Amino acid sequence: AVRAYFGIDAVEPFPPRYNIAPTQPVAIVRMAASGRRELALVRWGLIPSWVKDPATFSTLINARAETAVTKPSFRAAMRHRRCLVPADAFYEWTGPAGAKQPHLVRLAKGGLFAMAGIWEHWLGPDGSELETMAILTTNASRSLAWLHDRMPVIVPPEAFELWLNCRSGTARDAEALLVPARDGLLETVAVSPKLNNPRNEGPELQQPVGGR
Repeated sequence: AVRAYFGIDAVEPFPPRYNIAPTQPVAIVRMAASGRRELALVRWGLIPSWVKDPATFSTLINARAETAVTKPSFRAAMRHRRCLVPADAFYEWTGPAGAKQPHLVRLAKGGLFAMAGIWEHWLGPDGSELETMAILTTNASRSLAWLHDRMPVIVPPEAFELWLNCRSGTARDAEALLVPARDGLLETVAVSPKLNNPRNEGPELQQPVGGR
């Protein structure tokens, strides 16, 4: 399904994930040096190339669409290293600390979608390498505003080429895609609080529970 939806020639087998947390590996689609799209596993939490020591740097999970083009941490990746993040859902939480209720957000019609992302390649003085990514966020659409004031940018399939094509070295055209999803595209389902523990994994985490 990922290979067909994103137009990738080949995809290495990778297990389904139901509870991906920051600093863990996440799949991205990007343009390879050959000019073809490829799937890569990178770490969620962007480390800019100019960081001296990643161990002392607070990783950047999300990038605000409104400032990503100008912010030093993101602007190079916005111009040269844009990517897509395959998913069939993302999560948001409501409620007080200690009693957070997770909500699964998915396409109302089901299936895969693509979140806008950027990635970076960090090279250490000892030759060590690290590839990382962050997700672009924008204002929530009206139908999701009750849940959170922000949401990931969702890139429609017809705009994949525009988002991934970084040959111009500018993000000017791609910026037009950094908008909220249209109302009605997504639906929300309250799911198991077991999701709150990043060590928990499996489809049972997405079982609906009482609530909105």
